Amino acid sequence: FGSSISHPPFRSCSLSLPLSCIMSFKQQVVIDCRGHLLGRLSSVIAKEILNGQHVVCVRAEDVVISGSLYRNKLKYAAFKRKTMNSNPRHTGAIKHHHAPAKILWRTVRGMVPHKTARGGAAMDRLKTFEGIPHPFDRKKRMVVPSCLKVLRLRPERRFCRLGDLSSEYGWKHGSLIERLESQRKVKSEAFYKKKTASKKAKDQALKSVKLSGDDQAILEKCGYA
Repeated sequence: FGSSISHPPFRSCSLSLPLSCIMSFKQQVVIDCRGHLLGRLSSVIAKEILNGQHVVCVRAEDVVISGSLYRNKLKYAAFKRKTMNSNPRHTGAIKHHHAPAKILWRTVRGMVPHKTARGGAAMDRLKTFEGIPHPFDRKKRMVVPSCLKVLRLRPERRFCRLGDLSSEYGWKHGSLIERLESQRKVKSEAFYKKKTASKKAKDQALKSVKLSGDDQAILEKCGYA
């Protein structure tokens, strides 16, 4: 997204307002990466962090890559064969990350001039996580409509999860993340039920309240009636 576009790329899951009505810059944006295409999402994130936006990516294991799992395994195997040219035994020169959050981070880094001061500062504004750790489980999470698989990938095309690819290459925490996520969803469901119940009680209390004619006139004058 260039500076000439007036609307931001992020959209809340529960927000029905048009994008032009939302402020483009916020203190921190939390992106739920589930169902997003890896390359498209990384390009949007790279542009945003270069513009000064703080971005947090959660559920990186549910990022989608176009192409079958077998095809992506071949591509990652070719990537793992890349070593330092002058000293191939020095494996620390090129890091081949296995965790989904680090693979997403590395993909974004490839779209940022990370060796400059501006690019390094931009990468400091990015955080990536598997699952949804605290305190981001209690914050509003956004999606990027232009990067969603259901909108950008044809239905008959093959795809794979980043978590499945990582598990094939040594990432051993997939079952742990699933267990933690199942616990988080139970807590989130209880919180949502409590929130909706309190909102319903508040609405009923507002409907049942009785005001005098003078108070009603004052509220109507101020625009609250």
